[in-house]
Amino acid sequence: MIFMDMFLMVVSSLILVICVLVG
Repeated sequence: MIFMDMFLMVVSSLILVICVLVG
């Protein structure tokens, strides 16, 4: 469960970085 939370956190941060680079 903790690993799943960490994975979701990494994915969300990656999405934020991509949005910043594209925007």
